[in-house]
Amino acid sequence: MNPKEIINAYSTSIFEYFFIAGAFYIICYKIFSNALKESKIQNKNLNSRDIRREIANSLLSTFIMSLIIVTVITTDLVKYTKWYTDIHQHSLWWIPVAFIISLVIHDTYFYWLHRLLHIKSIFKYAHLTHHKSTNPTPFASYSFHFLEAIGEALIVPIIIILLPFHPISLLLFLVSSLIINAYGHLGYEIAPKWFRNSFLFNIITTSTYHNLHHSKFKGNYGLYFRFWDKMLGTEYENYENVYNEIQNKRFQ
Repeated sequence: MNPKEIINAYSTSIFEYFFIAGAFYIICYKIFSNALKESKIQNKNLNSRDIRREIANSLLSTFIMSLIIVTVITTDLVKYTKWYTDIHQHSLWWIPVAFIISLVIHDTYFYWLHRLLHIKSIFKYAHLTHHKSTNPTPFASYSFHFLEAIGEALIVPIIIILLPFHPISLLLFLVSSLIINAYGHLGYEIAPKWFRNSFLFNIITTSTYHNLHHSKFKGNYGLYFRFWDKMLGTEYENYENVYNEIQNKRFQ
């Protein structure tokens, strides 16, 4: 394993983190904060110390995740996966299809990992770090304890063991995952008005959905989709009412 590859991967991940989380933060908390005041999910003031903590934790987590991914795809471990770099090895249509399937796999993995992290004896050692952000900002996207960061990073080896996966699929996966994560921790509900009455509302999580998890400390364990929470009765029972209240304020 070449240390330069780790440095390059880490640098890229840090750039993506600050670019995506920073863009969400600047747009919602700085440029349009007044216009979006009715979209704020919690009526609490931000603490700059919390933001610094979220960033510091995310820098460590990003390094751990980069290290694990690079270790798997650049060493002999890759022989035990379906990772491929020749774009012609599989049909081009497989690249987006593999990406979509990876989101379903990730959501399932995340749900069960998340439930595990909420076991009391584990929570205080591994997940409390993330839950210190009771009123999260997009910078909380990767604000993990190092043990949780390891658990989160293992999804990539799992995916490339299960699926033929090209670097383009991995890039799509990592960037989209971070965008959705940043939106989930945004602290503002910015979904368009039509979304509430579409079939997608019953499938996809929202910023409100994950914000309730941070403020209530339980329920709404899903990352992208609602179906695991719905199926297993772990969705916060008042979620849709809370979303409706915010929706009505935003579009009154």
